[in-house]
Amino acid sequence: SPQLDPENTGFIGVETFASLVHSHELPLDPAKLDMLVALAQGNDEGQVCYQELVDLISSKRSSSFKRAIANGQRALPRDGLLDETGLGFYKRFVRYVAYEILPCEMDRRWYFYQHRTCPPPVFMAAVTLTQIIVFLCYGARLNKWVLQTYHPEYMKSPLVYHPGHRARAWRFLTYMFMHVGLEQLGFNALLQLMIGVPLEMVHGILRISFLYLAGVLAGSLTVSITDMRAPLVGGSGGVYALCSAHLANVVMNWAGMRCPYKLLRMVLALVC
Repeated sequence: SPQLDPENTGFIGVETFASLVHSHELPLDPAKLDMLVALAQGNDEGQVCYQELVDLISSKRSSSFKRAIANGQRALPRDGLLDETGLGFYKRFVRYVAYEILPCEMDRRWYFYQHRTCPPPVFMAAVTLTQIIVFLCYGARLNKWVLQTYHPEYMKSPLVYHPGHRARAWRFLTYMFMHVGLEQLGFNALLQLMIGVPLEMVHGILRISFLYLAGVLAGSLTVSITDMRAPLVGGSGGVYALCSAHLANVVMNWAGMRCPYKLLRMVLALVC
């Protein structure tokens, strides 16, 4: 507004910001207030970006930089996280995830400083591990590691989905644990870990598990409609759901995304 920013610079002075807070005109909870104060302290000119203020007020995130402020009382750097030095392996991975998934620098800093290891991203890891164990069990039992679907005993598995057995409702989902062979399993496992784990770290286990299982369910429902004679195995439906969500995020936030090889990823996704 003209009263807060008379010269229309896009910034609000720290003193003006403090007076707003003291007069209770800003609906900020303590966590968000700590975050904005840290952002203001990180600016050598002592100003608060008006857009960051608006984004913070309208944000639905419940996490904050309180933990980062309490541990060292350091202000958030105005530069990107790429300038951070002395990071351990895990914190470098968290920074990679931030640049891989989130579209703006403010969200990246927010995620980087408030990220906690508990709860860990266990869903995608558990699904992938279960798929590997099931594949190894059937491979050892059938003595066949490539094109297992050609073995007559394989198709008798209670996990395989077949439209003729759709009354057994669990098959709509359990087919994701079965795979044609090592190539399909390796491809799905790689994408689940490379895309699914970062997405789960940022968005949480509930959202990503729902997305993945929705993709699996969509695959079995599609087969039920298009080909009533074809059995279905593999977790490709869930993998496609993860890839579609990630690529949609990249396209919608193309200018702000800092993940490497954006264009190459889009081309490969369209080709595959």
